[in-house]
Amino acid sequence: MSSFNEDFIKHLETLKEHDRGAIAALRRSLSFAPGSYVPAFQSIERFSARNDDTPWRRQALYLTAGLYALHPEHAAGQSLAAVLARVMLDRKSPSIEKRFLALLATEPEELPDHLRQVVSLLAATKAGIDYVELFANLSTWLEPRAFEDRDRLRQRWAKAFYRAAAPAEKPAEPATAQQD
Repeated sequence: MSSFNEDFIKHLETLKEHDRGAIAALRRSLSFAPGSYVPAFQSIERFSARNDDTPWRRQALYLTAGLYALHPEHAAGQSLAAVLARVMLDRKSPSIEKRFLALLATEPEELPDHLRQVVSLLAATKAGIDYVELFANLSTWLEPRAFEDRDRLRQRWAKAFYRAAAPAEKPAEPATAQQD
């Protein structure tokens, strides 16, 4: 991941530690289209200016920040899809799989609502996710012309989810010799 992405998440972690008002504004921003809630500008626009300044990257910044504020548990290396699968197994809840499949089928304009629901579920379990990776993924998902990249991303999320949801492999039992 790029240092920009890592710096952005470190910035959010600093806000969590030192500016509860900013975190509240970012959490509230999830009720609006990403990047349109003015009170969140002071926390995010400095990063938007450092970014490649495309509208979808700006939206990814705001969406990631809002989701982080909703559930500020960054866990490097813990993809959202794999963590969601583990929660499904722990809770023995097949409805989580349906929610995940609905997320995968989501078009960019519907993505914030689906992600907010999924991250709220994860917040209830206190399961952290990798926000650096999530930001990179959202930058791809929200890019309007990246159809093939979005499809590859969906496939990667599906693979991570079902790999984490697969029952643990049992070692093969040795064959017993038949007696005549």
